Amino acid sequence: MRDMSQDLGKIEKPAVEGFGAGRKLYFVPLVFYPQEPESGFLEIVNRYWEQVEAHLSNLEGKLDSVKRIYHELVPLGGEDGAKVIEELNKDSYRIVKGRLDRGAELQPLEDEEILTEFMDWGRCLAVGLQNEKVFTMVFEFYVEAQKQRNDQLAKSIDETLADGEIGMLLMREGHQIQFPSGIQVFYVAPPSLDEIKRWVRAREQKQ
Repeated sequence: MRDMSQDLGKIEKPAVEGFGAGRKLYFVPLVFYPQEPESGFLEIVNRYWEQVEAHLSNLEGKLDSVKRIYHELVPLGGEDGAKVIEELNKDSYRIVKGRLDRGAELQPLEDEEILTEFMDWGRCLAVGLQNEKVFTMVFEFYVEAQKQRNDQLAKSIDETLADGEIGMLLMREGHQIQFPSGIQVFYVAPPSLDEIKRWVRAREQKQ
């Protein structure tokens, strides 16, 4: 399977200056804790989210505040969606809640049927299929479900982010979403993000 992180180059890191009216989207890479996190990694992740907040506050000060919030794995909006985020990731929840308290709105991002199909095919691949024919079939279904999901996510954002509004998307890297051409995407990448990637690579090499 190809390294999906290579597709991150599709998201530009544009300078804030020179952007006028139109739709804008702050993209925040979503980071989850491993099941048995080490203390050193926890420190890096905590620092990452502190830097994310600072980066977002800087963007909002230069451009405008977030109006629409989108969060991966969350098919609900409003208070119900906020509760789902709190259970998924308390760090991203703090980022979200601070903006909800200032008037932003949480939008449903995922289609539950499409999401669960995508996740189930992923689980099938994760069990370690031995038969090449079966693996090929499952992988093709997975890729198709992934494409359907990416198209649906882009559509959800396109249909709810109005002209002149700023949205915030919290999602893991490697998503391969093709954002609508009329949306200017600002990639939030604080220094600790590279630290996290190096830590993950080092851990994988040890296994």
